Amino acid sequence: MKDSITTGGLVLFAILLSGCQQESVPERAAPVTAVSYITVATTAYNIDTKMQGRVVASLSAEVRPQVGGIIQMRSFVEGNQVKQGDVLYQIEPATFQSAFNEAKANLNSAKASVETAKLKDQRFANLLKFEGVSQQDADDAHATYLEAKADIERFESALETARINLEFTQVKAPISGRIGISGVTPGALVTASQATALSTIRKLDPIYVDMTKSSTEILKLRQLLAKSGIKKGSTDVSLILEDGSEYNLKGQLKMQEVSVDASTGAVTLRAEFPNPDGVLLPGMFVRTQVNEAVDDNAILVPQQGIYHNAAGDAYAYVIDESNKVQSRVVQTLNAIDNQWLIGTGLNAGDKLLVEGSSKVRPGSEVKTVEVKMRTSGEMVSVDKQSNTSAPMQGGV
Repeated sequence: MKDSITTGGLVLFAILLSGCQQESVPERAAPVTAVSYITVATTAYNIDTKMQGRVVASLSAEVRPQVGGIIQMRSFVEGNQVKQGDVLYQIEPATFQSAFNEAKANLNSAKASVETAKLKDQRFANLLKFEGVSQQDADDAHATYLEAKADIERFESALETARINLEFTQVKAPISGRIGISGVTPGALVTASQATALSTIRKLDPIYVDMTKSSTEILKLRQLLAKSGIKKGSTDVSLILEDGSEYNLKGQLKMQEVSVDASTGAVTLRAEFPNPDGVLLPGMFVRTQVNEAVDDNAILVPQQGIYHNAAGDAYAYVIDESNKVQSRVVQTLNAIDNQWLIGTGLNAGDKLLVEGSSKVRPGSEVKTVEVKMRTSGEMVSVDKQSNTSAPMQGGV
C-alpha cells in the first residue's frame, strides 16, 4: 500500500514538472510573408486606342441606264480603272436617233410657220389702220403668230429631250475609279433607272477605314483630356491587316459620327489611308491603332497588381513605411498590353504589391523584395548594389 502511494506521487510530480516545462517555452512569432513590389513611377506615354474596322471605298457609284433598250456593246475590262465620262455600255440608239430626227424636223417646220404667221400679223396690223380688215381678223392673226412662236419653244424643248435621250444610249462612268464585274452582257434588255445596277465603280485611292468605339470609351477619353499634363494626340492611325502584317502607310483620322448607334452603343470613326498599290480593298477586316492623347505624367502598372472586388471596383495593395499592407481604391483608364493606365489612387513613389497578394491581407506585415517588369511581362528583382537584375520566381 505504501509502495502504491509512492508510485502515484511520482507520476503526479512528473506530470506537473512536464506542464511547467511546456509553459516555460516561449511562443514562436508568426512568420513574415515575403512579397514583391514595384515602385510606382510616372512616364511620358502615348495613349493609343485599338479598334476593329472595315475598309470602305472613298467614293462608290452604281452604274444604271437612264433610258431603256438592248445593250449593244460593253466598252470596259472588268476590274480595270475607268475615268469619269468614259463610255461603259452602248444601248441600241436607232429608236432614239429617229426620235431626235423627228423632233428636229418639227422644229424646222415650226420655224417656217412662225415666219408666215409673222408676215400675216404685220399685214393685218397695217390694213387695220385703214379699216381694210376687221379688228377681229387682226386679233386672230396676231394670236396665230404668238402661238407659232410658242410652238418653236415647245419643239426646241422636245428636240433637247430627244438629244439627251440619244446621248443616254451611251452609259458613261459617273466617277473615276475601279469598276467591278458587269451585271449584264451585250444583248440584254435594260430599262431606265432599273433597280439592278449594271456595275459598280469604287474609288480606292485614297480609301476609308470605318472603326467603332463605345460611347463609354469616348467619355473616358474626355475625362482623361481634362487632366493636367494630358495633351491631345496626333490624328495618325496605324493599320494591321487580316494576315497580321502592318500596313506600311499611316492614315489620318478624318471624322467622328455625331450620334451613337442605339443598337450597339457605339460611335463610328473614319480614317483615310493612301492606297496607291490597291492593297486595301472594300470589305476587308482590319485592326487599327489611334494615337488619342499624350500623358506626360502617366502611371502604368502591371495588371497583376490590380484587383477587382465583387462589385467590379478596382483596388491595389500598397506597402507603407512600416512594411504593412494597405488596400487602396484605384481608377483604371485603359488596358495597355499587360499594364493598366491608372487615373487615380496611385502616386509616384508608392510601393505596389505585385506578387504574393494571396498570402496577405490589409494590415499584414511583410518582407519585401523590389522588382521591375520587363516588356515581356516577366518580373525581375532589382539588385541595387550591383545594378543588375535576376529573374524572380513566384506569383500572385
